[in-house]
Amino acid sequence: MKNFAAIDFETANFNQSSICSIGAVIVRNGELAEKIYRLVRPEPEWYSYFNMQVHGLTAKDTQHAPFFPEVWTEIAPKIADLPLVAHNSSFDETCLRAAHRAYRMEYPNHPFYCTCRASRKIFGKILPNHRLRTVAAHCGYDLTRHHHALADAEACAAIAMRIL
Repeated sequence: MKNFAAIDFETANFNQSSICSIGAVIVRNGELAEKIYRLVRPEPEWYSYFNMQVHGLTAKDTQHAPFFPEVWTEIAPKIADLPLVAHNSSFDETCLRAAHRAYRMEYPNHPFYCTCRASRKIFGKILPNHRLRTVAAHCGYDLTRHHHALADAEACAAIAMRIL
């Protein structure tokens, strides 16, 4: 795959529409074209202790951030013609669908590809697990800021360029 957008969402709580940050890496002709990172005011607007422990974001970080529709209006044209790639894509696709539903926005129906499933198929038992950090390291990407949406999207893009 030479053209795609690797995407990652972090959520504020257990509600999948509660996107609080978005990372996207756009790849065109096999080359990194653009990186996007945006904080988002989540909906519903509260943070669970567990989620804060995972990604480190709090309500204070996003209190002045735009809501999802404004952020998506900026990102959508940049990825309109691209398939989306995510590690454990079912989570990210569910978040994207939930946010569109929460704001009564038309869902764009991007095809989603999963680097986790691809890793299981290609690397099988070569790797001890198929977590993002493990697969990224195997593909030559050092994921030191795991659960930062842009860092995770960059790792996913590195994996996708190698195995998809």
